[in-house]
Amino acid sequence: MSSTIDPTLAGTVSFFSTPATRFSSNPLLTKSDLAQFLKDLLDPLAAYTSPGGSRIHLGYTGTHYDDVAAQLEGFARPLWGLASLLKGGGLYEGSKRWVDGLKNGVDSGSPEFWGYMRDKDQRMVECSPIGFFLASCPKETWGSYSEGERGKLEAWLNVMNEKEMPNTNWLWFRVFANLGLKKAGSTKYNAERMKADLDHLDTFYIGEGWSRDGPEGVVQLDYYSSSFAIQFAQLVYSKLMREEDPVRSEEYRNRAVKFALDFVHYFDEEGRAIPFGRSMVYRFAMSSFWGALAYADVDLPAPLTWGIIKGLQLRNLRYWAREAPGAYNKDGTLTIGFNYPNMNLTENYNSPGSVYWCCKSFITLSLEDDHPFWTSKEEAYPDVLKGTVKLLKNPLHIASNLGGHTFILSSGQQCSYPVKQSAAKYGKLAYSSAFGYSVPVGSLTLEELGGDNTLALSDDEGETWKCRRETKEARIEEGAGWLRSMWYPWKGVEVETWLIPPRKENPLWHLRIHRIRTKRDLISAEGGFAIYGQGKDGRALNLLSGAGESENEGTVEDGPVARATSSAGVSGIAAVETDAKRQGKAMRMDANTNLVEPRTVLPTLMGSHGAGEEDHWLVTAVFALPHSAFGLHDSWLKEWEKKPAGIEGVLKSVMKGN
Repeated sequence: MSSTIDPTLAGTVSFFSTPATRFSSNPLLTKSDLAQFLKDLLDPLAAYTSPGGSRIHLGYTGTHYDDVAAQLEGFARPLWGLASLLKGGGLYEGSKRWVDGLKNGVDSGSPEFWGYMRDKDQRMVECSPIGFFLASCPKETWGSYSEGERGKLEAWLNVMNEKEMPNTNWLWFRVFANLGLKKAGSTKYNAERMKADLDHLDTFYIGEGWSRDGPEGVVQLDYYSSSFAIQFAQLVYSKLMREEDPVRSEEYRNRAVKFALDFVHYFDEEGRAIPFGRSMVYRFAMSSFWGALAYADVDLPAPLTWGIIKGLQLRNLRYWAREAPGAYNKDGTLTIGFNYPNMNLTENYNSPGSVYWCCKSFITLSLEDDHPFWTSKEEAYPDVLKGTVKLLKNPLHIASNLGGHTFILSSGQQCSYPVKQSAAKYGKLAYSSAFGYSVPVGSLTLEELGGDNTLALSDDEGETWKCRRETKEARIEEGAGWLRSMWYPWKGVEVETWLIPPRKENPLWHLRIHRIRTKRDLISAEGGFAIYGQGKDGRALNLLSGAGESENEGTVEDGPVARATSSAGVSGIAAVETDAKRQGKAMRMDANTNLVEPRTVLPTLMGSHGAGEEDHWLVTAVFALPHSAFGLHDSWLKEWEKKPAGIEGVLKSVMKGN
């Protein structure tokens, strides 16, 4: 018996190609819209909440800490949003789950007891949102508990004051625990401990608004320096302790003013932030700094206005509510991943509940309705900051949004302790708001490596590959306008790299120059930006014939050039050194290497470099244009044809500096 196929469905790429999230219809323009978004995130958690409210169990993946602590994470992290909602006069029918859960979780006689904190315990982290909940909503929490219940709560939090903590942003979690106790009126508030922690945290400050995530010698200035931890915490403290600690509070607001003028360069006109560093599963927590500015009533520096700040925050939230359906399970809970579920990028401290750190971005719900953040008309990304390149000397980044592509060149940062995929999260040469970054999914082939924006080297004919993790002697040389660094992958191998940002005459190209000195034979694979690798038919991009002198989708491999064009934009790479012998390859990467797209193609240059006394000079031109910026250019192919040439002058400048 033959079957008949509906001709209107024949050849359909997918019936689920662009699924809407349950939040897509929310315009996210007003305070009530934002409150609804939060409630829509909180509602699905009810089904995973324990009878007493203290634990939220969302899945079965593991972490380095125990499962009870993971369930505490699921309980505590949504409090960043719930506390803000209640503080700002909002109501939520399910708030009693958290009020009851807090008193039951600290009760050693309850079956839902979280357990007492030990040294360097994950439970310490969750004291931060709990402290914020107490400080923001003392009537709903402390004021609703009996004397005995208060005693158990303050005793549980106070344990933290006697325990050892990591010498990182974690110290802020104890500050918040004490802040909560203070604002609640508890006698267990330890002012001496809080001051000591704050004094030590202030030693992390390196100037111009930036703090590193640790003591002297740490070169780690990722989102923990901003929205995930330090800047956010400083601003909240400055609001809660403005009267009791006016000098420090004013200092924190001043730091935020300086920091904001750098941090704005990490966001694009679409609302996306540049993925960089660890804990990308926290997603829209990346924009919480903008809401914290409003919370702390900071006097904004020009050209920033409350309308611009509002736009930066809400556009980021709208992106995650509308454009990333893979960020959510079908029941509305958050997945572990970035744009889609992806365990390859996770840290060993990411539980299913960890992802709700994103609730920090609901802090503007705590504001009065007449706050200028809410009364101001939302403004677009400021014109004066479009088409700019900025040297960011503290994080060792060069930010560019020339041509409509927002990205950073990067050299010098590294995590100060072992982190999964550390080389990918900190050691790449560039990171993009549109194209994200990739992580390894295996250790055998280049396709598994996720080698976008890296110079990968092999000394065993491609059996294994090494990417830059620990970068040395990194510095921005302001006169030349480039970022310079050293990498020592093996004994007897030195790689010096110069990263040169785009120029207005060829805004979609940046240059990389590498000098390799090696006492062993090497193979190199240098990647551009990984890009969505499927065609309009949903299948893998086809290799175009010839030099690809058209704007058709597909891939190009033409001598020392590789390029890929898809609905996501255009990505390409070219070897422009004299007598270039490297060969271009549009390499199809293993699935789920990239944070943004699960199927990608990576334009790559392959080369061989023999052992000897002679230096090997590689000059690489990298092209990238996201689809969102197509409208800024008459023809992307014309922009491609502006490939940097006559680079002898640049090389002379580089050699002169040696």
